[in-house]
Amino acid sequence: MDKKVSAVIFEGSQPKSSVEEMMVRVRQAALLDNLEKMKQVPYLDGVYLYTNRPELVEPAGKLGAEVLLNCTDTDNFHFGRELQAAIRQHGLERVFCLNGAGCPLITVGELNMICRKLLSREQFVFTNNTQSVDMIAFTVPGNIGNAELPSTDNSLAMTLRDQLGLDMELMPHTLGLLFDIDTPSDLLVLGGGPFAGPRTRAALDSLALDRAKLEAAKEALSDEYEDVALIGRVGAPIIERLNALLKLRLRVFSEERGMKSLGRIEAQEVISLLGLLLDHAGLEKFFYYLSRVARCAFIDSRVLMYHYKYDFSDRERFLSDLGLWKEIDDPWLREFTRLAEECPVPVILGGHSLVSGSLWALTCELAPGRD
Repeated sequence: MDKKVSAVIFEGSQPKSSVEEMMVRVRQAALLDNLEKMKQVPYLDGVYLYTNRPELVEPAGKLGAEVLLNCTDTDNFHFGRELQAAIRQHGLERVFCLNGAGCPLITVGELNMICRKLLSREQFVFTNNTQSVDMIAFTVPGNIGNAELPSTDNSLAMTLRDQLGLDMELMPHTLGLLFDIDTPSDLLVLGGGPFAGPRTRAALDSLALDRAKLEAAKEALSDEYEDVALIGRVGAPIIERLNALLKLRLRVFSEERGMKSLGRIEAQEVISLLGLLLDHAGLEKFFYYLSRVARCAFIDSRVLMYHYKYDFSDRERFLSDLGLWKEIDDPWLREFTRLAEECPVPVILGGHSLVSGSLWALTCELAPGRD
């Protein structure tokens, strides 16, 4: 088969705090681990890394990537226009696209599978998530240059399907195709498990992360028929997996899935039943009630943040994920984080990746051999 797949990777950052710099270090290490894997995939013909980080030029270049330093303004970065420019610049016909830390646990076998699938189809898009894309492979339609692609990668799969007419298929649900480094909660999970690649492991081991609360949550997951609360953008696959592999009683409240890709955040349309209840009960009573009904809880806190129309910085959100409430400036987030940290049961805060890929990774750790 003479057709080839081209990889396009976007990894840009402008960290404004130490907690953001920590995320960047691990993301870059994961990117280099993935480039090492891509060298072993015969179907890949060209790996193009678009970044604003000069320190990546040499190590990524040594691993076979063509590094293009033209993503300099991350605040005004428009994913769709940059992707169209890359396709035009290199004449790409079949594209495997991901962000720098997208799916850091993907295997060489999975990379080969994605490429083979893409090479065997026409007018086709293959993604790991319909409404929150971390990784996507697609055949380039002839009219892509005239299309209005999204400003972020979250809704690219839906755009390619609904506006450009590509047939969409979901990738299998595996650790390698679901886990993403998106928030510090993902670093806690990855650092406490056996799955990180060598560069990523070294970066994680250099961090002084407190994993005590996560370890307590893992104990609850390992026990028999403990109540575990999952709150936020919780999808059916992780619920099914937890029920299949662990002996738990799940208390699930899922809401606002697709709030990014459907434009609900920009339109300020996010509404949370939990948020409405908090207005009546207050934060202190909520965490008290939570401790009565669950042995541990995993909360995608971004739904609440957008329900209340808070526009927190990455620094504030990441500090909350780590439970560092004393360093948070905003009064509401400071109190929310403090009460989560002081709750009688372990409460793990994070984003969508916490209640998807990170929980998947925990099931792989607690039920070995079941990817």
